[in-house]
Amino acid sequence: MASSRVFLLCVALQALAMASTLSALLMKTELLDVQGQTFCPSSSCGLLQDIRYPFRKRGDPPGCGFPEYELVCIDNKAIIYINRGKYFVTSISYTDNTFWVVDANLDNSSCPIPESSQYPYAYGLQSENITLLYPDAITWAAFVSCSELIRSNAVSLYTSVMYKPVDCRSTKNSLVYVFITKYSPEVGNIKPSCRYLSMTPLGSWHVRAPDNASFEDVVIFMRNGFSVRFPEQIEDRTYRFIINLCLNDSVSYFYTQISSSSILNQTSAIVGMDLHFLRCVNDYSYRTKLFWTAVAVVSIMDILKFMIVLAILSRFVFSPLAVFTFLGYKYWKTRISIDAVEKFLQMQQTLSPTRYAYTDITAITGHFREKLGQGGYGSVYKGALPGDVFVAVKMLANSCCNGDEFISEVSTIGSIHHVNVVRLVGFCSEEMRRALVYEYMPRGSLDKYIFSERSFSWDKLNEIALGIARGISYLHGGCDMQILHFDIKPHNILLDSNFTPKIADFGLAKLYPRDNSFVPVSAARGTIGYIAPEMISRNFGVVSCKSDVYSFGMLLLEMAGGRRNFEQHAARRSQTYYPAWVYSHISRKELGGICEASDIHEVERKLCIVGLWCIQMKPHDRPTMAEVIEMLEAGVDALQTPPEPFFCGFEQDSAADSFQFSTSELSAISELSVTDSTR
Repeated sequence: MASSRVFLLCVALQALAMASTLSALLMKTELLDVQGQTFCPSSSCGLLQDIRYPFRKRGDPPGCGFPEYELVCIDNKAIIYINRGKYFVTSISYTDNTFWVVDANLDNSSCPIPESSQYPYAYGLQSENITLLYPDAITWAAFVSCSELIRSNAVSLYTSVMYKPVDCRSTKNSLVYVFITKYSPEVGNIKPSCRYLSMTPLGSWHVRAPDNASFEDVVIFMRNGFSVRFPEQIEDRTYRFIINLCLNDSVSYFYTQISSSSILNQTSAIVGMDLHFLRCVNDYSYRTKLFWTAVAVVSIMDILKFMIVLAILSRFVFSPLAVFTFLGYKYWKTRISIDAVEKFLQMQQTLSPTRYAYTDITAITGHFREKLGQGGYGSVYKGALPGDVFVAVKMLANSCCNGDEFISEVSTIGSIHHVNVVRLVGFCSEEMRRALVYEYMPRGSLDKYIFSERSFSWDKLNEIALGIARGISYLHGGCDMQILHFDIKPHNILLDSNFTPKIADFGLAKLYPRDNSFVPVSAARGTIGYIAPEMISRNFGVVSCKSDVYSFGMLLLEMAGGRRNFEQHAARRSQTYYPAWVYSHISRKELGGICEASDIHEVERKLCIVGLWCIQMKPHDRPTMAEVIEMLEAGVDALQTPPEPFFCGFEQDSAADSFQFSTSELSAISELSVTDSTR
C-alpha cells in the first residue's frame, strides 16, 4: 500500500516537474526567440548551393527542415521525391518561395514522356505540418493514347486544345498525342476514343509553353523542368515552437508508458520522460544554446524532484526501515548474549561426563554407521553431539564388561581436564551394554606415524614428546588423587587436528593418595615391552609413578628411532633389543651409528638420552616426569649420558654383576625384555 502511494506521488511529481519545466523554458525562450531563426547549418550538393530551411539533406537531425523537402545528394545531384516521381532540383529561390525541378526519368529516353505512375501535384500536397507543395506552372502537357486518327486542330468537349502527334510513341493500333492546357486536365475531358497516359507541368508563370507547341517543343520544356512553389507562411521553428513540440511529445510518451500494465514501462515513464524531452530538443535545435538551456533547467528540476522524493522516502520508507533495523540489531545482540550464556552452560555441563541411554548412543553414532577401529576391548565409532561436536564412542565387548576397567576409566578420566589428556564426554551403562564417549581425535593414534613413513619433523616430534610428558606429569601430581596409567605406549597416545598429543585408554589406571610411595604389585598390569621391571618382581623396587616413567622412556626411544623396542628380524642379534642397540651406539659412538654425533640430529640424540634415563632398572635411578620435562626443554649439550641399563647389557657377561637376582627372576626379565606385543 505504501509503495503504491509512493509510486503515485512520483507520477504526480513528474507531471508537476514537466509543467514547471514548460513554464521555465517558455519564459526563457521569450528572451531567446528570434523570429525566423533556424538551427541547421546550410549545405550544398553539386551546383546547388545554400540548401537550408525548410529543405533538409538526408542524414540531417530530425529538426532540420521538413520530410517533404528532404533532398538526397547522388553524384552531385540533389534529388527530391514528389509523390511517386523522382526529380532533380536545379535551383532554389527563397525570395519567391520556389524551386526548379527536372523529371529524372527523362534522361534515359530519346522519346521521353512522363511515367504513367507519376501524378505531379496539380492541387498541392497538405501534410500534417501544413506544408504545401504544388507546381508554379500555368501550362500542362497531357499525353493520351487514341484508337482513331485525330486532326491536329481538334478541340475537346470543354476546352479548345490542339492534339499534336507523338510519332515516336505511336503504333498502328495506338496513336499517341500530346496537347497543351492552361489547367490540369481532367480525364473526363479527353476524346472518347482516347485514354489518359500521363501529364506534367511545363515551365513556370514566367515561362509558358504555347498552345500550339509540338511534341518536340514539349520535350524541350520537359527537359528544362518546371517550377514548384512552397508556401510563403511555413511556420518557423523558433525556440517556442520546439519547446512546445517536444513537451507535447514527451507528455504523450509519459501517458502512453504510464498507462501500460508493465512495471518496466511505468518506471520508464518516470525515469525516461526527461531524457525523451532532451533528446527531442537536441534533434530540433541541433545543440544550440536552447539545448544547453533545456539541459540546465531539466537538471535543476530533476535535482529538486530527487530531493522531494528522497524526503518522502525518508519519511515513509527509510525511517521505518531504520527503526526495524535498529530493533533487529538489538534483538540479535540480545540473542547473542543469551546464546553465549547457553553455550557456556552447555560447555560447563560437558566438563563432567554425561550418562547417556543406549538409545542416545545409537542416535549419536547414527546407528553405528562410521567405524573408526576395533580392538580386544570392542569397536570405536564416530558420532556427533548437538552443535556438530564430534565424538568417538567406544563400545565395550562383552568380555570386557566385568565392570572393573569400565569403572576405572570413568572414575579417573572423568575428573581430568588437561590439554594433553583425552576428555571423557560421557558414558553408557545399561545391563551388559557399556560405552565410553570421548572427544574425537581426527589424527588417530601416534603409532600410525612413528612406525611408518608419515613421520614428523624433529621439532614436531620433540613438541609431541613434551606434550605427552606434561600429560603424565599432570596425572602424577596435578590431581587431587595420584593417577597411575600403567599402559603408556604409542597406541594409547591420540592426536587431535593440530597433532596435539592426548593420553587415552585409562582402563588400567589406578587412583592412589599422593603421599603413597608404592602400589601393590597385584594392582599393576600393562603391555609387554613397556612394563617396568618392578611390575614383574619387587626385587627391582616398588611399583610407583616411576613405572609410568619407564613406559614413557620406551616410548621416547621408539619415537626417536622409528622402530619398536624389539625387532625379531634384525640383521644382527645385538640389534634385536632396540634400547640395547641405542645405548651401544651412544656409549661407543661407532662410526655410522644411529646416534653418531656427526650424523644424528640433536633432537634425536636428546630423545635417546632422555629415554635411556627413563628405562633405568631401579626406579630411584629414573627421573620424575617433572625432571623429564626439564630435560626435554633443555638442549642436548646439557644432558649427560646415563648409566647402562640392565637390559642393554644382558647379552654381556659383565651385566650380571650389576644386580643380584635369582635365576628365575633374570629369566622372566629377559623374556619380558625381548618380547614386544600390543594389547
